[in-house]
Amino acid sequence: MKKIMIAMAMALPFILTACQAPQQTESTATSKISNAKQAERAAENKKIVIDFYEGVFLKHQVQEYSDRYIGHQYIQHNPHVPDGKAPFVNYFTQYFKENPQASNVIKRAVAEGDLVFLHVHSTQNKQDRGEAIIDIFRVEDGKIVEHWDVQQSIPEQSANQNTMF
Repeated sequence: MKKIMIAMAMALPFILTACQAPQQTESTATSKISNAKQAERAAENKKIVIDFYEGVFLKHQVQEYSDRYIGHQYIQHNPHVPDGKAPFVNYFTQYFKENPQASNVIKRAVAEGDLVFLHVHSTQNKQDRGEAIIDIFRVEDGKIVEHWDVQQSIPEQSANQNTMF
């Protein structure tokens, strides 16, 4: 009897594993589908943000691209720009009137879920060294609904030979 109990105890982990295997396989398959959908959505969000950004900050077509891509509610974390689509349009329309050579060139773009991160070189004119900017956008149902940014001036001299881009 003792030998049977020992044999059953040794076999129990294998039996439990065999019983759980189909659930793990199903879960893994669902996870792969979910990951694929998330990656697809992130890629779509990235395309939306890049098209918006280039339309506004390279073409200076603020109203057109804002109407196309900014959601009804737009939360702005940049302390110089008020919340909402209309204040965004007003602010940047005026900015581009004052700085017609302004240019923001995307150097890198990364998307994860509903967030899109842009690494940007921003200049006001050809003589301006510019700023390195990280813009972060949150996209919901194909519309940009929230924005954060971090800006760093490009110095004349650097402690290393690396660029900021």
